[in-house]
Amino acid sequence: MKFIAELCQNHNGSFKNLKKMTIECAKNGADIIKLQYIMPESLSFRPQFENGLIKNGKILSITRPYKSEFDRLKKLIIKKNHLKKFIDLCKSLKKEPAITCFARQDVDLLKEIGFKTIKIASYDCASFKLLREIKKKFKKIIVSTGATYDNEIIKASKILKKKDFVFLHCVTIYPTPLNEINLDRINFLKKFTKNVGFSDHSLGHDENRNLASMSAIYFGAKYIERHITILEKDMTRDGKVSIKPEDIMLIKKFSKLSKKDQLSYLKKNFQFSLNKLKGKKIRKLSNSEKLNRDYYRGRFVSKIEGREIFNWEEVDI
Repeated sequence: MKFIAELCQNHNGSFKNLKKMTIECAKNGADIIKLQYIMPESLSFRPQFENGLIKNGKILSITRPYKSEFDRLKKLIIKKNHLKKFIDLCKSLKKEPAITCFARQDVDLLKEIGFKTIKIASYDCASFKLLREIKKKFKKIIVSTGATYDNEIIKASKILKKKDFVFLHCVTIYPTPLNEINLDRINFLKKFTKNVGFSDHSLGHDENRNLASMSAIYFGAKYIERHITILEKDMTRDGKVSIKPEDIMLIKKFSKLSKKDQLSYLKKNFQFSLNKLKGKKIRKLSNSEKLNRDYYRGRFVSKIEGREIFNWEEVDI
């Protein structure tokens, strides 16, 4: 099993934090250490999310005002020279550096900086134009599949065929309730690639914080992605779904147990039904997932000559 340490924005824009997180993740056994390349200038203004929309008591769109989100992201930028230092640091620690690309206009830049492994967030699993461009540029591709419809996953797999790619099951609710994890989706994804894993967004700071990741391994996940923090949970936006670097070692140790011993460990250490965690192999997206899909799909765009181009648009840039 390979562990992907998602540093996300838990560095709070500080390279000092980023460096410490990277070293701690490496020390505790992470195999891939990943950042997110988010530029506030790529944020898309969409009026329906300024105040949200509720009709007849039903939420039709969430509230996420542009200015407050822009201002928040502006404080979290990691400079390009620091990205190069991050790559060098990972290499010195013998770990694989990776990054999430959120806008098509950044594909060439991330390759030039030196990244060979790229991550595509679940909301872009169906951005087929982006997938085609990524396929040409990078050695390894990791794609999350949360909030994505099955027919979109099937098409994405066809685009990435004959490429070294990983599909990660995830549920795009933050934090994800344990009874909505649906780990049997791992078996659905195995139809398309042998490299299947789980991106864990469950609560990161209680006694069950490693349950979903460990159970995913028991159910056959070869990759586990988890948000990591060295700060207190209330100091970053992703803190509530993030675990500490020391938890990586616990999960890695669990992965080396036999299936019999894994099952015994899960029953002994957690009071939660494995059947509830397993859930459904084929399922419909919940209303919460659909609302999140509606916001995050199209959250970032490529701004070319005064025009906003979404990642799925079949136009060249």
